[in-house]
Amino acid sequence: MENSSFYREVVNDHNLRPTHKHELPDANMELRGVNPSCGDDITLRLKVRDGVIEDGAYTGDGCAISQASADMMLDLIIGRSADEAKRLSEIFLRMIKGRITDDELDELEEAGALIDISHMPARVKCAVLGWHTMENLLGENPEA
Repeated sequence: MENSSFYREVVNDHNLRPTHKHELPDANMELRGVNPSCGDDITLRLKVRDGVIEDGAYTGDGCAISQASADMMLDLIIGRSADEAKRLSEIFLRMIKGRITDDELDELEEAGALIDISHMPARVKCAVLGWHTMENLLGENPEA
């Protein structure tokens, strides 16, 4: 199946060669996200100025899906407003629940490769950890 092959390729690439998995010393926002049921554990750091996400990174450990999803999320939200990042998160979470339009799927860029997670209930928490962490981080910081 072509979509399954694309999914594996994207997840493997982001898991094995993550762009955003590193410290971010000049971050002004930080939040840890943990999935106790499987051990996924990330700390998300963002540099936000004037409502725009200028940079972002994460550290931590977890399965390939949680790590790849966090990396894809950061690819998507860096350079965007905090409001736009929250909107994209809402689209991603609806995608995981199987409720998304084709246009919305296109907006998610590579993160759209995780669409089939909706058929893998045991992996949903892995895929959404970074996104929920980002929503919580931006939601608790009024300057975002």
